[in-house]
Amino acid sequence: MAGIYIHIPFCKQACYYCDFHFSTSLKKKNTLISALIKELKLRKDELKETPIETIYFGGGTPSILSNEELQLLIDSVYENYKVISCPEITLEANPDDLHKDRIIELSKSPINRLSIGIQSFFEKDLKLMNRAHNADEARSCIEVAKKYFSNISIDLIYGIQGATNEQWIKNIEIALNFEISHISSYALTVEPKTALASFIEKGIIEDVDDEQAHQQFLILKDKLEEEGFVHYELSNFGKEGFFSKNNSAYWQGKSYLGIGPSAHSFNGTQRGWNVRNNTKYINALNKDELPIEIEILTLTDRYNEYIMTGLRTIWGVSLKKVEEDFGKLFKDYLIERADIFINQHLLYIDDGHIRVSRKGQFLSDGISSELFKLNLA
Repeated sequence: MAGIYIHIPFCKQACYYCDFHFSTSLKKKNTLISALIKELKLRKDELKETPIETIYFGGGTPSILSNEELQLLIDSVYENYKVISCPEITLEANPDDLHKDRIIELSKSPINRLSIGIQSFFEKDLKLMNRAHNADEARSCIEVAKKYFSNISIDLIYGIQGATNEQWIKNIEIALNFEISHISSYALTVEPKTALASFIEKGIIEDVDDEQAHQQFLILKDKLEEEGFVHYELSNFGKEGFFSKNNSAYWQGKSYLGIGPSAHSFNGTQRGWNVRNNTKYINALNKDELPIEIEILTLTDRYNEYIMTGLRTIWGVSLKKVEEDFGKLFKDYLIERADIFINQHLLYIDDGHIRVSRKGQFLSDGISSELFKLNLA
């Protein structure tokens, strides 16, 4: 099984914290959609007969496209790839795009999962992040979407400057009151060259508080697990049967094809990434050229990738798989390095798998990097 990710690089306005590739100009929207369709066609042999189980529209803001434009892209996937009978088709959407008529239109399309970028239910937070929607739209779009979609995820951000733990709890409670089945939640991160980084450097906005973000992560984890959510990946919580199939494929090492400017691809042995520029992307595909760079992954690269993704999930890192796929030398190295963190109660071994403890979960990416191997292959 494999997935297809389609990057839609357009937004109405720039969120201060975002470092994803996007443009606020829609002048090249039509030509870019044509280029996306061309790339889908040119790359159809890369997955050969591997069945496609997920199609994911990410961005940017994919809900900025019309239903007709989204349908063109879905049709192109079906024309060029072998798609299973009931694929998970996700649309990332902003609340300001999800008025009632639009939701009804989407419910009649092949899209069967909405991922809504709420981020916060509080006006102050939304203004600080320069989100395009307001607090009323955040609530109303979920109320309407629930009537037409059974599979809805929302995004929430914690660690926002000035947002107390009490306010964060209220954010979570509002989300829970909607009885949705999936929540993705991330710490506000200051990325280089973003507006947020500039504001902090100039003293206009205070820096993020890592300790507060850690506290709010634990609050989130405890409250959602109390309500029956499974914390199946560091930033993702889902009720049983509602884990994101698209994202789970990434963390379990399945192949995926990334279509569009800046999109990444992976097939188990190599990784590719498209040019991060709309004009260069369009120009290349107009000449039937793929604007992609390829990296062949060494055995060590693939081991490091498995450690990084595995430790983020409830499935953990299988010692048997490490030995079978990478060799005993890698397994022995992993056990030796992991022992340091086991003694600190940040990792534990259960049923032949290394997993991150509650204490270590917020630090899992840093722990993973300490388990990486260098210069073995």
